[in-house]
Amino acid sequence: MKPGYVYILSNKNRTTFYTGVTNDIERRIAEHKNGIGSVFTKKYNCHDLMYYEYFESIVDAIHREKVLKKWKRSWKLELIKTMNDNMDDLAFDWELPDVKNLYKS
Repeated sequence: MKPGYVYILSNKNRTTFYTGVTNDIERRIAEHKNGIGSVFTKKYNCHDLMYYEYFESIVDAIHREKVLKKWKRSWKLELIKTMNDNMDDLAFDWELPDVKNLYKS
């Protein structure tokens, strides 16, 4: 079984959160930062990685994503602050893959 990640993104003012799941966190964050693959994150400029969890199984990650999507905003804030008390972009200094040309036909 493939591993997976659940992650939470936010916009620069931290007013909107997006919860997602992926099997490749670096690629997926690069996609979000380049406006690829999610209408919601592009519309609301949610590009900053606030929180993530690793799972040995993508099935477990998908289950966790479904749970988190039902959470209240205040619960998500508390969860984020367990990993990221300053609400910084955790992927700010990651060397992300170049995904700009992945989806061009």
